[in-house]
Amino acid sequence: MDPHLLRTYVTVARLASFSEAARELGYTQSAVSQHIAALEQDLGTPLLTRRPVAPTAAGERLLEHAGPLLLRLDAARADVARMVAAPEHGLTLAAAPTALGPRALAALPAAGVTLRVLARDDIPEAVATGTADLGLVDGLAAPSDPLRLPDVAPLTTHGVGEEPVCVLLPASHPLARRTGLRLGDLVDARWLDAPGAGLPLDHLRAANGSGGFRPALRYEGTDIRALTTLAAAGHGLTLLPCTAATGLPGAVAVPLVAPRLVHRVELVHGGSLRGAAATMADKLLEHA
Repeated sequence: MDPHLLRTYVTVARLASFSEAARELGYTQSAVSQHIAALEQDLGTPLLTRRPVAPTAAGERLLEHAGPLLLRLDAARADVARMVAAPEHGLTLAAAPTALGPRALAALPAAGVTLRVLARDDIPEAVATGTADLGLVDGLAAPSDPLRLPDVAPLTTHGVGEEPVCVLLPASHPLARRTGLRLGDLVDARWLDAPGAGLPLDHLRAANGSGGFRPALRYEGTDIRALTTLAAAGHGLTLLPCTAATGLPGAVAVPLVAPRLVHRVELVHGGSLRGAAATMADKLLEHA
């Protein structure tokens, strides 16, 4: 399947317009039509209705495959480019906000760093496509268990840290004086849904093996300080690594004692490392 035709098809389906797709891709509208016709001929079935422009059932199925296929092509190109490129002096690091703990910050080079704070599911893609040299992803796991990361490309991962997790509550909360909390006892509590800043609620549901953990407020940013301020003000509970949850005004961090879970951080990279990326990786792995 010709990837150029596939990219054209994905663009037309996303924009629902041949003319808009032609403008975005820098083709003529006639060329876009020819690409779609050629792809349909190759697959032996219509992929788009024309008025309105929308995927057919076969086209919808193709879209499910197209994203991962095109991402793999981008990752392969970036991987080869990394091998032949001249060594760079700088470092681009993609990280989830809760992965930037004291150890990661201490390992950062003194200069030449570009830090991209991303949603954790976007970090492997950033590393695979070469927009980041290194990635730091995190999540809930049983002690010493690896994280489950999206399969976007052949990437190398290393565990670089684990620490206990705490439930962050307002100081006035009835559970704030507890010495420990069980996740199963918090299923019906009001939670903050902050997948970009805290540990996602679906991680809690998976760890507890049940539903619940209903969100009282959704926060779509990546600022941990904003998240902890919302928790301290009583808008919902949140689960954080204990180092990020302790010592906050108006809030109390109570350790999670069951099930036995840790906040795990993993280093992600593609291919062999050089320069500043290799230096930072060595520092992180030295104390892992």
